[in-house]
Amino acid sequence: MRGIIGRKLGMTQVFAEDGAAVPVTLIESGPCYVTQVKTREKDGYAGVQLGFGETSVRRISGGRRGHLSRNTLPALRVLREFRVRGQVEYQEGQKLTADLFAAGDRVDIVGISKGKGFQGGMKRHGFGGGPATHGQSDRQRSPGSIGATSTPGRVLKGTRMAGRMGGDRVTAQNLKVTLVDADRNLIAVRGAVPGPRGGIVIIREVRKQ
Repeated sequence: MRGIIGRKLGMTQVFAEDGAAVPVTLIESGPCYVTQVKTREKDGYAGVQLGFGETSVRRISGGRRGHLSRNTLPALRVLREFRVRGQVEYQEGQKLTADLFAAGDRVDIVGISKGKGFQGGMKRHGFGGGPATHGQSDRQRSPGSIGATSTPGRVLKGTRMAGRMGGDRVTAQNLKVTLVDADRNLIAVRGAVPGPRGGIVIIREVRKQ
């Protein structure tokens, strides 16, 4: 298992050896601390809990303060857990930095997508809208019919309609690591990453080759 917690900084571009401009997302990756190691014998599964984002002790709860003080760790705002398939290779209190990954690696990045608020069917689901001709005047962005006639006589659950959009857990798969700056704890991945600037993301080794 290779994984780390980071904070999305924004997008920029780097230039490849052939001069092509490559769009990349910069992520402040670590330093992270191993706050807990879970084993199959004790917890029923193997996993590693990481902490990220040092802050003031006053800004975390008493329970988290006691949890971190077992390994004399600093106050950490973000805790995330990673499942491990094989043997756990980390020890509690260990520090992880951006050099966990190298340029050329493939990663999956998990984040919370930007909230869009209440949106209509065209923006939320990509509907085509109604016809723009033959006298209609108010159906351009309508979703159209949402139900049948007497059977079943109601709108089925899960029908795609207008509603709140965004704010969901999204995984961007198989992104290529373009640059790793271990001194500044920066990882640059090619393409876009879910979430706003400043959003917390999880970087983990790719699951689908």
